[in-house]
This record gives sequence, structure tokens and C-alpha cells, in this order.
Amino acid sequence: MKHLFKLDPAKNLPMNDLTKLVHSGTDGFIIGGTDNVQIEAVQKLYELLGETDLPIFLEISNESMILPEADHFLIPVVLNTENSKWTHGLHQELIKEMGAFIPWKRVTAEGYVILNKDAKVAHLTEAKTDLTDEDIVAYARLAENIFHLPIFYVEYSGMYGDPEVVRKAGAALSNTKFWYGGGIRSKEQAAEMAKYADTIIVGNIIYEDLEKALETATIFRKKTV
Repeated sequence: MKHLFKLDPAKNLPMNDLTKLVHSGTDGFIIGGTDNVQIEAVQKLYELLGETDLPIFLEISNESMILPEADHFLIPVVLNTENSKWTHGLHQELIKEMGAFIPWKRVTAEGYVILNKDAKVAHLTEAKTDLTDEDIVAYARLAENIFHLPIFYVEYSGMYGDPEVVRKAGAALSNTKFWYGGGIRSKEQAAEMAKYADTIIVGNIIYEDLEKALETATIFRKKTV
């Protein structure tokens, strides 16, 4: 997977726009949001996408995101916070409550480093965003070599990140997949971050300028002679 669209169930998107996203050339979808997420909205969005053969990931930020029939679940583990609630606290509580029913083969953990200090998710998780390049590289190595996380996710959340930081983080990883998300609003930015990340995630621009969002997926289409 090189490209994923991230959809917020708390935001409205016409069916026609969803259809365009499905046929854009993207590799799949993440359904996830920070606040005002209701299970009814999650289920409706999941069902609207249900006709596609593309993978649909539910990113579980709280219990309202849990849809048992989903094929794939993403579990964020925020690495750059000192509040253990976001590294393992909520996770342990949920496992205690639902452990016997969790479909572990459909669950993937993702190690998050959140870098936009003004983002809602940064405030919510008490993320320490004032990091050096060396700090971020160290988190990448921590994710891969200590926690053995399958995904390391650098999240600028609405702000376009520093390509050099992304390059360094990606270069530090060998087996863990490197995902980048944040502020991609053009195919040029998509192409730039795709040079360093295994997968780029495109979100906010979907609701701001759909045509520009669609263009971010076209760069991965195979050229025909």
C-alpha cells in the first residue's frame, strides 16, 4: 500500500464524492477521528464503503469506533507522550473488558509520533511535539527494535511536515512499515513524502478540495505505453 485516504465519520461526505475516492487509484481507507465520533456514523460510513474490494481500516481512538464486523483494526500507540493512558492504559482497559472477543488476527498496532502542537490529537494525548530530528529517529528505532511495532506513523495532523525529518525517520527503519500523514494538499506534496514513506495518508483535503485530494492518488497509477 502506497496511498490511503483517511475519512472522519464526524464529517459529512456525499456518496458521489465517496465513489470518486474509491475509483481514484488509492489503495484503501482509514476511518478515524479525534472527537464527536458516534458509532452510528462509523457504521454508516463503513457500509457506504462496503461495496469496494479495497481494504478499510478502523482506527480505534475510543470505544465508539469499534465495529465488530470490520475487517481490519488499527490501534494507535502514542510514543511521544508521558501520559501512559495513550501508550497502554486505555488499551489495557479495553483488553480487560473485551479480550476474549478481540479478533487479534485483524488487529494491527501503530506507533504514533504526533508533531503538530496545535492539533486536537496533540492536546488530547499530551504529546511532546518539540522534538529534534534525533528524537524522532530514536522513536522510529524504538518502535521497530524494542516494541516490534509493524507500523511507525509520523503524524503532523493538518500541517505539512518537514521532508527531511520524514526522510531520516524512514531511513532508520528496516522492517517496520513507515506511514506519513499530515497536510498533504497536492500531488506534488504527495510525491515528495512518498519518496520517504512506505504509505502516505491523505485526510483533511478531502473535505476542503476533493479534486486535489483525488490527484494525490493518481501519482501511483501505473503508466501504460
